[in-house]
Amino acid sequence: MSLDPDDPRTPSQQIAAALRAEIKTGKFAPGEKLPSQHDLVERFSVARETIKAALRKLQDERLIVTRQGSGTFVRANTERPVGLRPHVERAFEATNVTIDFAGFSGETLYNAIQETLDKVRIGRLTPESIRLRVLISDMTAPMAIPCRAEDQADDPAIRARARRITDRSIHAVTDAVQELADLGLVKTATADVRVHKAAPLFKLFIINEQEAFFGFYPVVEHTVMIDGKPMAIYDAMGKDAILFPFTPSDEDSSNDALYVEQARAWFDSMWGTIAREYAS
Repeated sequence: MSLDPDDPRTPSQQIAAALRAEIKTGKFAPGEKLPSQHDLVERFSVARETIKAALRKLQDERLIVTRQGSGTFVRANTERPVGLRPHVERAFEATNVTIDFAGFSGETLYNAIQETLDKVRIGRLTPESIRLRVLISDMTAPMAIPCRAEDQADDPAIRARARRITDRSIHAVTDAVQELADLGLVKTATADVRVHKAAPLFKLFIINEQEAFFGFYPVVEHTVMIDGKPMAIYDAMGKDAILFPFTPSDEDSSNDALYVEQARAWFDSMWGTIAREYAS
């Protein structure tokens, strides 16, 4: 692509405008890696310093982030809500993968990672180790939600329904991760699950200790079958939770890095204190 010599903008401004348009129109999706500086030099036929100046402008506009040793990526929060799967898949390009999840049932976690685990099975992704930690609410104990909508009272039958949903998701996640180690596709793979007695009010993903994704669970009323009869309940609705990304970069002056640091500290504090081993 040749730059326009009659354009009053500088070459770096023209390049920034071209890349900005490609990001805004979806040619480069949120979380996607941009071409290398070398490739951009070849594409625009300019010096590397000109490319660096264009990228700095896009960083200042919070459209891209640069990660040391990894490259330059479209910033996740240029489009909200974010899709988690591309970020999970990119995380599995690392040698050692870690995912910490805190939430309700683990259903969202399984949906987010199942396709990526399939790519490990067929050899398209080749991490050496996977460590998954899951922190969920203990449905054997009374808590604020889920509850009967009629009087907002705890009901063991409602919690038993939630527990069955949790069991399915947790077993699917842990079995899928363990299978990779059993088949010798990764050197080590662990999926540890702990529960706590706090109500499920939000979901949190921490990916490779570098990115965090956070969303509130809306509390909604809906009708479910309990012991063969319809019952209106208040429940945390995971599918309606919008995930907000926190993705620090080397040049980032926002609070993203501080948020990720505090999210990790919160998770570790819960994991090491009031959480106990999950028993299905």
